[in-house]
Amino acid sequence: MHYTGTIYRPPVEADSLLLQVTVGCAHNKCTFCSMYKDVNFSIERLEQIEKDLMEARTYHDRVERVFLVNGDAFVLNADYLKAIATKIRDYFPECKTITMYASIQNIKAKRDEELIELRRLGINDLYVGLESGSSDVVTRINKGHSIQEAKEQLERLNNANINHMALLMLGVAGKGKGVENAKLTAELLNITKPKLVWVGTLGVIAGTKLQEEIIAGRFEEATEIENLIEEKTLIEEIQLKNIPFYGVHNTNAIPLAGMLPRDKEKMLMILEDGINDFDEDAFKKTFKRIPR
Repeated sequence: MHYTGTIYRPPVEADSLLLQVTVGCAHNKCTFCSMYKDVNFSIERLEQIEKDLMEARTYHDRVERVFLVNGDAFVLNADYLKAIATKIRDYFPECKTITMYASIQNIKAKRDEELIELRRLGINDLYVGLESGSSDVVTRINKGHSIQEAKEQLERLNNANINHMALLMLGVAGKGKGVENAKLTAELLNITKPKLVWVGTLGVIAGTKLQEEIIAGRFEEATEIENLIEEKTLIEEIQLKNIPFYGVHNTNAIPLAGMLPRDKEKMLMILEDGINDFDEDAFKKTFKRIPR
């Protein structure tokens, strides 16, 4: 299999076939991110994609799920995604789902009828990096979309019957703003209805624009207790039914996962106990946050 640079995937895609269709990230301007800085964005040739599928077929008797890498593979135009989906079905007719990372702008660039056709070909379960439901926050971190655009484009996915997974980041609003950010983010989730909520915690990486903002005094990090309170508020405010909540990334101080609303009270108790017993100084000495 042909891969260029570091390959990133959601933790829940650990058992999926990873098929490279792009290199890097087409946006690659988020202030907190250092991923894909070692490569230039490019699109993989269809001939190479088919070659990788041929090779994968020799390794796997059955593949039901394919994850297209890298950073925002849904940036590919609809016709090219259709061609890739067709090739996947040629080699793995049993494949049920073709999934990938997507941005709001990726969705916006496709017509309604194109989204419907992509869904017909098996493209589903798009991982969308929302990070926050605050207009101020998404503007400051340079996500490339507004909250209104997020609402409109995710509704278009819903209308096309394409599931999306919301990727969020605790602490991204900064010190003293976590509760407000959690409420705005939950409001966005309640409107857009993702099929899964995945939560990580902001980690400041050397060389990023965010680090420059911190050094210049333009951004102050939230404390770990503030991050936990933000997560607790987020869970309290989410009103969706039968939605998995994953807060198990290695950037999180307290690993947490469950089904909402079934496990809401249990998760809130875990966070409340953590908040009450948390030793910030000891945590800083023993925990190394690696934002991957």
